[in-house]
Amino acid sequence: MSTETKKEKMAERPARGGRATFVEALRQGIWEEMERDPSVFIIGEDVGLYGGAFKVTDGLIDEFGEGRCVDTPISEAAIVGAACGAALMGMRPVAEFQFIDFISPGFDMLVNYAAKCRYRWGAGLPTVFRGPCGAGVHAGPFHSVNAESFFANTAGLKIVEPSTAYDAKGLIKAAIRDPDPVLYFEHKKLYRLPRLREEIPEDDYVVEIGKARVAREGRDLSIITFGAQVLNALDAAEELDREGVSVEVIDLRTIAPMDKSAIISSVKKTSKVLILHEASRTGGIGGEIAATIAEEAFEWLDAPVVRVAAIDTPVPYSPPLEEYHLPQIKDVVNAGRKLAAY
Repeated sequence: MSTETKKEKMAERPARGGRATFVEALRQGIWEEMERDPSVFIIGEDVGLYGGAFKVTDGLIDEFGEGRCVDTPISEAAIVGAACGAALMGMRPVAEFQFIDFISPGFDMLVNYAAKCRYRWGAGLPTVFRGPCGAGVHAGPFHSVNAESFFANTAGLKIVEPSTAYDAKGLIKAAIRDPDPVLYFEHKKLYRLPRLREEIPEDDYVVEIGKARVAREGRDLSIITFGAQVLNALDAAEELDREGVSVEVIDLRTIAPMDKSAIISSVKKTSKVLILHEASRTGGIGGEIAATIAEEAFEWLDAPVVRVAAIDTPVPYSPPLEEYHLPQIKDVVNAGRKLAAY
């Protein structure tokens, strides 16, 4: 291949800062960390020549070479194992799952090895395990899972899920620099959503893992959520505001470790809480949040804690059934009305 032809095939280096979608901001963050630290490399199925299933790693192989953009066989267990081994040898792997559903073959290595290495013998595993999660795009039951509650019960794993382009970049940089394993979930519905295109700083920045943000100030009730459901919460809050109900929206950003102080602070402010997440209701992270509120802020509650989540079925492929399965804006509004009137 001639140099001229090769240049035509190369993806452009992402801008440093500027207006960016969620996926562009994520790509910026990974690219900048690979420039900053030669120990950072990516590994996964089609992350190199193809540029990733959703093009998050597009162009990285042209810039950094095959030694730092490792295409693997279709074996998620091998990807996790290789990443853990490389981390123990001083590297900082960023391992991609084409869909987060396929993290399950690597479950044993993640929960019985990566999560326990530091506790067992003092060795950190600075590894990021990232990939697209979530439903709402008619991808069916094998490409739509929300996996946070599978891992939240495992001490030693950090779990993050951003909802904005700014946070997508800041959190991936923080995750790559972290001395321990981080699960980084990216809701695929957010990747190229025009609504999330925003101005990203040119300067280097990170978003601290374990810190929530107040996405909207309010006084009458709190919605606690994360990921793509932050957008549903904000839309529901707008509708409720027109009815005279002031809603505060807390974007957790990090599921583990969870920012309990931000949750409790909002509860003390509004005294009514609605927890919103996309995963199925039973065993979902909402139950843990509700228990925390009951234990640490019960005396400030003026109503029972309410959960809005997906129903307890696999994600349907049929668009109307998928819509029925998932929490919708109208479900949040209806729950908010009842809670406000309690």
